[in-house]
Amino acid sequence: MPKKARPAGDGKEQGPVPKQVKVEAACGPSSPLNFDSPSGLFESFISPIKTETFFKEFWEQKPLLIQRDDPALATYYQSLFRLSDLKSLCSWGIYYGRDVNVCRCVHGKKKVLNKDGRVHFLQLRQDFDQKRATIQFHQPQRFKDELWRIQEKLECYFGSLVGSNVYITPAGAQGLPPHYDDVEVFILQLEGEKHWRLYQPTVPLAREYSVEAEDRIGRPTHEFTLKPGDLLYFPRGTIHQADTPEGLAHSTHVTISTYQSSSWGDFLLDTISGLVFDTAKADVALRAGIPRQLLLQAESTAVATRLSGFLRMLADRLEGTKELPSADMKKDFAMNRLPPYYMGDRAKLVAPGGQLPGLDSTVRLQFRDHVVLTVGPYQDPSDETRGEMVYVYHSLRNRRDTHMMGNEETESYGLRFPLSYMDALKQIWNSSAISVKDLKLTTDEEKQNLGFFYPGGGGGLEFKMNIQGHNTLAFVIGLPLTSRTS
Repeated sequence: MPKKARPAGDGKEQGPVPKQVKVEAACGPSSPLNFDSPSGLFESFISPIKTETFFKEFWEQKPLLIQRDDPALATYYQSLFRLSDLKSLCSWGIYYGRDVNVCRCVHGKKKVLNKDGRVHFLQLRQDFDQKRATIQFHQPQRFKDELWRIQEKLECYFGSLVGSNVYITPAGAQGLPPHYDDVEVFILQLEGEKHWRLYQPTVPLAREYSVEAEDRIGRPTHEFTLKPGDLLYFPRGTIHQADTPEGLAHSTHVTISTYQSSSWGDFLLDTISGLVFDTAKADVALRAGIPRQLLLQAESTAVATRLSGFLRMLADRLEGTKELPSADMKKDFAMNRLPPYYMGDRAKLVAPGGQLPGLDSTVRLQFRDHVVLTVGPYQDPSDETRGEMVYVYHSLRNRRDTHMMGNEETESYGLRFPLSYMDALKQIWNSSAISVKDLKLTTDEEKQNLGFFYPGGGGGLEFKMNIQGHNTLAFVIGLPLTSRTS
């Protein structure tokens, strides 16, 4: 329970810390976080702050510091990543640049001390001890199961990619100069203590990372020290720097970040192309050619007036649009996010079983948080199908070991349906369980066939079905996007 709660104010200079909460041990060491649901995880993650309070007062607005006096939670945090973990990780094969950066902040600038090739623990520890270098470990959720478990639930909760980096800094050292990020940041202090300074943003809700010179940022708006079990949140654009105090043990913290390129501007850019495409099919004005030599002109006033008229027309069309076309954001999220946390045999997670259901069977979506529905154009020259299609993407076959690593070979998994299937798919997506006969489709055959498609003996929608309250049918998943037209 909270011992003390004090708001940070509006970002102006106001004292040593942002909103500060000290918490007594409130949960057992065996289960310090609630993994029953994405919302339950986030609520326990920021406890004792209520979720409604967090989004009303802090999210994208100002920092929040939660200082805890909870030995069980501190022990749990320490288990997420330790300095001693590096020895075993190095033996698995990690590389400079890709997995690890070694760096120092020298006179306000970042100095990278990376070697070439594979990381060897003895060399890494020597740089840490003798050069007082910070070790930055990229995306540890690829290796640490409990971070995978946390971040997978947070991706479900935010509907956005969630990455992480671990920073291990020796006493009396600083790894990075003052800077701001283009992500919402949650800091968990794992080992030792770290001294933080936060500054007024020069670019609120920044869209890119930037280093800021000391003479530009002024005095800190907040200054405090994190200890194991503490949590710090600050919005993107918040200028910050951190160091490990002299005379103390090394500091280890993990930065968990989200909401990169997830603004209204990004969403508008994502949907506007599909909206223009649809409108141009119905309105000849958008299909008319631009004026001759338009691209050679320097004056654009007349063109801007014409474009503003088109934008008003698109706005009117948008008001009556039931299904927003999404060009990339939904698909990219499904393709690049973590797979569900599952410590058993993953083959059993996606293996088919049971019997095919009938009209009286009940259907439910097993991995709803890992499925996205979107609408988009379908233009395959080898297929006679045309027009808008419903795309169902999932992340059950995603690779944890490449999460947030910029892998260009990422493959999309899911199915493609005619637009007439959208209402039935929404019924399944929005219901905890629904009878097959109640699906909004024209024929009984369509109702029974929805989601039961096995092209070439594999593929299908990632549903688990309760068959007449008894057996379970798990649909095969894992093939690239497959056409579904019947």
